[in-house]
Amino acid sequence: MNKSLCVGVDVGGTKVAAGLVDSNGEISAQVRVPMVSNSSADEGLNAVLSAIAQVIPRGTDGVRGIGICAPGPLDPDSGVVLNPPNVPCWRNFPLAESVQERHSVPVKVDNDANAAALAETRWGAARGYQNVFYATIGTGIGTGIVFDGKIYHGRTGSAGEGGHVSIDYRGPICGCGKPGCIEILASGTAIAQRARQEVAAGAKSSMLELAGGDPASITGEIVRKASESGDSLAAKILGETTEMLALWLSNIIDLLDPEVIVIGGGAAALYRPFLGKLRERIPQFTVNPRADEVPIISARYGADSGIAGGAALCA
Repeated sequence: MNKSLCVGVDVGGTKVAAGLVDSNGEISAQVRVPMVSNSSADEGLNAVLSAIAQVIPRGTDGVRGIGICAPGPLDPDSGVVLNPPNVPCWRNFPLAESVQERHSVPVKVDNDANAAALAETRWGAARGYQNVFYATIGTGIGTGIVFDGKIYHGRTGSAGEGGHVSIDYRGPICGCGKPGCIEILASGTAIAQRARQEVAAGAKSSMLELAGGDPASITGEIVRKASESGDSLAAKILGETTEMLALWLSNIIDLLDPEVIVIGGGAAALYRPFLGKLRERIPQFTVNPRADEVPIISARYGADSGIAGGAALCA
């Protein structure tokens, strides 16, 4: 091993993933261990330390740093995890300091979307750009902003919560408490819920058969499959949701004027057939006369974005 390697760690509510990442963003020596999120803070920390030890069993002498994607809210400057709903064992927990006590290399902590945005900028789909807006669309919608090649954290470290930008003050109430956030309208969860409601109300669709006759079993993946096979309801739902995304991204362009927009996350595949429509509609919603010049591209990193993102924090 050599000092061009970084350790990337991705902490979730049920697992910790870790891997070695080289100077080109290639990931090797991956491991996954269970995350003990409902016990003591030390047990949660031990899960992180165990994952790190398995990818660098001879210690950290051969690596330049450890980067950790942790659930927020957190303070990226101090590396303290504040009050994460998915990891209740950590409250005001000094994660960076606790890991650095065991390893004599720099330790950085940030949230997953920020870190993934940096990884895509350094090594991924946005390589060559300096001002990047990254969105990960899955169960929710997370975003990260990179300005001049660095994560934009804002005054308190809380910038970049683009998933909780509202596009409809009369819309459904998001988990954050605000009405009409893009997350409650256009995430994978929102798409599946809309499809379930339509089918349960009697709308004809092949999604019912794909779900085994139970509308409650319709998932985002079923919506995607049905749309690709020509199902009109599934295509209508995805088309309408694409309109919502176009309005949201037009706001982002008018606010940030990024060089590129990168879309990742587990639900990104739902929108892939609609990227052309997205690119077409966004300039119609913006006041920026050059909005059509902003590329909208798919992320390089999929399920491994947390590992790559963690490593990018130290690269």
